[in-house]
Amino acid sequence: MKKINNRTFLIVHSSVYAIFAIALFFLPQIMWPTYGLHLNDKYAIFLSQHNSIFLGGIAILGFLFRDVESGSKTAHKLFTGLMLTNILGIIVTFYAAVTEIFVGFGWSDPAFFMLMAVMSYMKLKDNK
Repeated sequence: MKKINNRTFLIVHSSVYAIFAIALFFLPQIMWPTYGLHLNDKYAIFLSQHNSIFLGGIAILGFLFRDVESGSKTAHKLFTGLMLTNILGIIVTFYAAVTEIFVGFGWSDPAFFMLMAVMSYMKLKDNK
């Protein structure tokens, strides 16, 4: 399998996170019901928008570091951080799925974070 360079990986990773950040900020009433969550008031909508801060922040950081030098300490730390962030995403969303907070499309979230964690791990290995 062909290796993806750091720049391409970070642009794709950042783009995915940016899309979700934008969707959860501007379209929470459309996004969350697909996961089985219902936004009952303005506070629930705000929490979705608040969540977009962190998704957007991950997108911004990945984009800003897209030219990180392969094999550098910075690359190692960046890909370790992305991997651990995605593992945290697996844990939180898996909990939501098994406790039936997330239903319907909600099972896709742990799978998404697993894919992102594996891809981050592969980039971490490539940058040793």
